Amino acid sequence: MKEDVLILAIESSCDETAAAVVKNGREVLSNVISSQIALHTLYGGVVPEIASRKHIEKINQVVQAALDEANVTLDDITAIGVTYGPGLVGALLVGVAEAKAIAYAAKKPLVGVHHIEGHIAANFIEHKDLEPPFFSLVVSGGHTHLVMVNDYGDYEIIGRTRDDAAGEAFDKTPPLLGEGYPGGPAVSRLAESGTPRAIELPRPMLHSPSLDMSFSGLKTAVLTAVNDAKDPSDPQFRSDLALAFTEAVAEVLTTKAVKAIKTTGIKQLVVAGGVSANKALRASLIEACRKRGAHVFFPPQRLCTDNGAMIAVAGMMRLQRMSEEELQNACKRWSFSAKPRWTLSQAANPDAVNPRQRFRNH
Repeated sequence: MKEDVLILAIESSCDETAAAVVKNGREVLSNVISSQIALHTLYGGVVPEIASRKHIEKINQVVQAALDEANVTLDDITAIGVTYGPGLVGALLVGVAEAKAIAYAAKKPLVGVHHIEGHIAANFIEHKDLEPPFFSLVVSGGHTHLVMVNDYGDYEIIGRTRDDAAGEAFDKTPPLLGEGYPGGPAVSRLAESGTPRAIELPRPMLHSPSLDMSFSGLKTAVLTAVNDAKDPSDPQFRSDLALAFTEAVAEVLTTKAVKAIKTTGIKQLVVAGGVSANKALRASLIEACRKRGAHVFFPPQRLCTDNGAMIAVAGMMRLQRMSEEELQNACKRWSFSAKPRWTLSQAANPDAVNPRQRFRNH
């Protein structure tokens, strides 16, 4: 009987301190998250220095809680996984330092995971028969990518935002509507009472032959609509604008995903990232894929935002692909560092990344 593989994984790339234990890359034994939302709400967004300090305060407690909930000890763990890029550098360093310390003390292999790779991997927990090749629409606060997943660890970015991520647009729009942080749930709640097509907003790059996207102009259009409104505090106006914004984002993302289906011929679309929880986007993608005979996969709501379970699954996939030499190196990789800027295409060979390149576009 094949021995079970248990991955203890740590995620601290932004404002969630998370740890999880996952068995054989599919079964979640624990998934503990310490959220900082209430703290950062006071400032209208994530404050990097505060996030780092809170990670330091919570990381040991979260890791121990993950082990306790899974009813395992470090002796039972096969390997340690950790997000080491991209993300906020101070936040990443806390998770990486914790993972290094645990791996060194317990004499376990240490596996670094790309944050976007983790988001994509979250789908393997819910959809156990899902296998590459497929392409993924990754939509979060920091990233908006169309990624061709040729195989585990083999990624090709075929489209991306040229400026702001869709999730950032969702975060920056609510203050214009009199709502606070975090933005996604607030916009969705307002949009439920909106009147379709009451307000028209632009769809940047909608008809461009490229698979690239743009969302900065959409944010400006929302600001202009607020400034031009007779009464921007009117509840119906706010709901109509929230719906118009949500529809615009969903249409752009769906159109680009459909174009990717046509371009690649791949009929499996995997959606990932925090924005994948948005009901309007889900409905739009499901209908578009149904019309074209394609299958669309979403992570469960609890795994849309940052969590340790997705990092554990991605870590398991990396561990399985390691040669004996690579596995030996993973047992003594105390020199690897956080990569705050790290492209997904570089994830196949993370050690080849020049440190100076880590601070370029991701």
